[in-house]
Amino acid sequence: MKVTVLMENTALEGCGLTPEHGLSLYIEYRGKKLLLDAGATEKFADNAQALGVDLAAVELAVLSHGHNDHAGGLGQFFRLNRQASVYICAGAAGPVYAEHPDGRCFIGIDREVWTQFQSRFTEVEGTSLLTEGVWLVPDTLRDPAFTGRATNLLYQRGEGDFIPDDFRHEQSLVLEEERGLVVFNSCSHTGIVNIVRGVLEQFPGKKVFAVVGGLHMFGRDHAGLNCTPEYVYQVADTLKKLGVEEIYTGHCTGEMALSLLRERFGPGCHALSTGKVLTL
Repeated sequence: MKVTVLMENTALEGCGLTPEHGLSLYIEYRGKKLLLDAGATEKFADNAQALGVDLAAVELAVLSHGHNDHAGGLGQFFRLNRQASVYICAGAAGPVYAEHPDGRCFIGIDREVWTQFQSRFTEVEGTSLLTEGVWLVPDTLRDPAFTGRATNLLYQRGEGDFIPDDFRHEQSLVLEEERGLVVFNSCSHTGIVNIVRGVLEQFPGKKVFAVVGGLHMFGRDHAGLNCTPEYVYQVADTLKKLGVEEIYTGHCTGEMALSLLRERFGPGCHALSTGKVLTL
């Protein structure tokens, strides 16, 4: 499979592409054209055009979870592409918020986009086969030892009633290759180790050889981490024990966590960047 990074927080030097805090991946797989996420704004579509990617030809799209740094460009995608459904977890359009020092803000799918293009969204529950070799897999394991460390993300349960988000609106895109399974999870809020273990449970006898996406380890405290260095090392060690050979990460992982992962995981840990092309 070929994966082109249409949007990430950084961009390859000299590529002329625009980065932003968001993620969007274009995937060519067994003759199919897939889109995972659409960045925070329409800029992902500008990058796609510059890279020679025809978004109008995308046959199916997936939204990893209901945050606007992944869904913000969907309005532009719908305007450019007239046929592809966007597959989301049930509840991904729900009221999700982030708590900041200066207040609480809505970070979900734009209400106007949701209303105008609601027929283009397809909600799924449980593990779903989209096409041969392509599945959507919900997060099923919640081992607290490996749960993501973000503490400022909320779900609005009722008027004025905000609770910690449990990320039931998050899902993985799983593709099968000769070497095994590739797990795409854009932010891994529930913890990448839990996610990989959950996939292995749902695909007995299969191997996960690569994970692609953000690991949500960035924080403004603790030298750029939302967790301890020991947690990062533990994640790297456990992924190796689970048989993962390649990590491609960026977006919400953060530079410090990436450095620690590389130190512990070794040369199989790679950085994502806008304009980068992966062959898996």
